[in-house]
Amino acid sequence: MIGLLSRHVGEHLSLARIVRETDLSRATAHAVLTQLTADHWTVRDADGNYGLGLGLLTVARRAEAAFPLRRLALAPIREFSARQGIPVFLAEREDGAIAITEVAGTPTLPWIRPGRRLPLAPPVVREFLAWAPEPDRETWLGHADPAHRDRLIAVLEAVRTRGYSVERLADDSAPMLEALAALRNSPVTDPLRHRLGAMITDLITIDYLPDELGPTNAVVTVAAPVFLGPTVTAAVVACPDTLLSAAELTTLGTATREVADSVTAALRHDSGTPPPALPRD
Repeated sequence: MIGLLSRHVGEHLSLARIVRETDLSRATAHAVLTQLTADHWTVRDADGNYGLGLGLLTVARRAEAAFPLRRLALAPIREFSARQGIPVFLAEREDGAIAITEVAGTPTLPWIRPGRRLPLAPPVVREFLAWAPEPDRETWLGHADPAHRDRLIAVLEAVRTRGYSVERLADDSAPMLEALAALRNSPVTDPLRHRLGAMITDLITIDYLPDELGPTNAVVTVAAPVFLGPTVTAAVVACPDTLLSAAELTTLGTATREVADSVTAALRHDSGTPPPALPRD
């Protein structure tokens, strides 16, 4: 109900509309709204319609204190997005997954949106694992396709050395990869599943190793870690989704890392956490 009213800020909705759009019974909706109004989370106007109340703003401000990272990161990622002329988002570790919590700019890729969750699983979210303790890295690698493990080990070292990961999947491969993955996860024989897995492996190239950069490089995203103590708790992710020269990629990667480092410093200052004793290389 609060979610419905929040999508219509500045409006007052009738009880009938609230009942219709929430699928609650009229009696239940009226009882809930009566309590919310008594708590000043909603207000009821002279016509009997409901809108958000100032009491909810007080609660929201208190809740914001529980999520300092978003408060501290929003201005830097917006400024970074404007400066680079590309979308940028903040991804946070949350309950065994990675959640997109803030987006600056307008991404060209439909999966980049607030609330989107990604599993903390290979081959993605490498910037969250590159600085993790060895047992955590081994567990993560244990869930990888065996054909990818050796490369992932090398890539994690490369990410740790330069301070950022690169997603290099070319757009023209994406539809084929999605189709193959759907087939592999459907009821098929083991030999066919292995063939499909091999085809997926042939299409995927995970990140760039130092000697693989060419005159032009297909770069979808560049992600740099944000630390809370020794743990990577989030990442600043720039989304060029274009071809970059090696020099342009290095420049963007360095800039992304610098923004992430500034958010780490602000978070450390805000929480009183000492800096992590983790070298980049």
